[in-house]
Amino acid sequence: MKHHYKDMPENLKGTYAEYSHNFGFNWKEFVMTVPSPLILVTTYKSNGLPNASMQSWATFTCANKGNGYYAILASVNKNGHFYKSLKETGVAVINFMSADIFEKCMATIKNNQFEADEITASGLTVGKASWVNAPLVEECFMNLECKFVWEKEIVSGDDHCLLCLEIVGAHIDDEHLSDRTGDNGILFNIHHQQNPELTEKSGHDWAAVLTKKIDMGEY
Repeated sequence: MKHHYKDMPENLKGTYAEYSHNFGFNWKEFVMTVPSPLILVTTYKSNGLPNASMQSWATFTCANKGNGYYAILASVNKNGHFYKSLKETGVAVINFMSADIFEKCMATIKNNQFEADEITASGLTVGKASWVNAPLVEECFMNLECKFVWEKEIVSGDDHCLLCLEIVGAHIDDEHLSDRTGDNGILFNIHHQQNPELTEKSGHDWAAVLTKKIDMGEY
C-alpha cells in the first residue's frame, strides 16, 4: 500500500519537521528524503584566510554539448562567508571527504569566524589549487577546482540561491582512482528522515555511502 502526501501529516505537527521552516527546511524534506553528496567547499575570504563551508543538496552534470562539467549547488546561504567570497573571487574548490575525516570537516561549521583559517582550525591541512586561486583540503580524497558561472533564486527574494560552478580540473588520490564509492568513498547526506505515520520526538541526520547493487552493463 502506498501513502499519499500533499499536506503535512498530522503526526509531524509539533515535531522538528514542522518548525524546521524557521531554518529554511520544508516538511517534505523529511518525508521525501533524497540523499545528496556531502561536500566541503573552500574559498579565500577577503582577508586572505581560507573559508570552508559544508554543503549538500548538490548535483553534477555535463552541459555545453559535452564540453563542460558542472556542479549545481541548490541551497547556498547568501549571508554566509562562502557565498560572499565566491562572488568576490569567482572561484572555489569542492572537496570530497571520506568517513575518517568527516568529524573534522563538520568542525568547520563552528570554526567559521571571519578571522579564522577555517581549514587549519578544524585540524585539516590547507593545500593550494593548481588552476584557480582557492585553497583545497589535502586530506580530502578528491578536490574539484571550479569557476563561478551563474546564480539563480528558486523563489524571487529568497535568502538562499542556486549556484552553478564549472569544474575545470580535479585531484584524486591513489586509493580512489579506481573507485570513489564504498565504505571509504563519497558520503551522502540523509537529512532528518522520519516516518510520517508515526509521531517521533526526534530525527537524525545520517551520512551514508554507496554500495554497488546492479551491473548495468559494459560500454
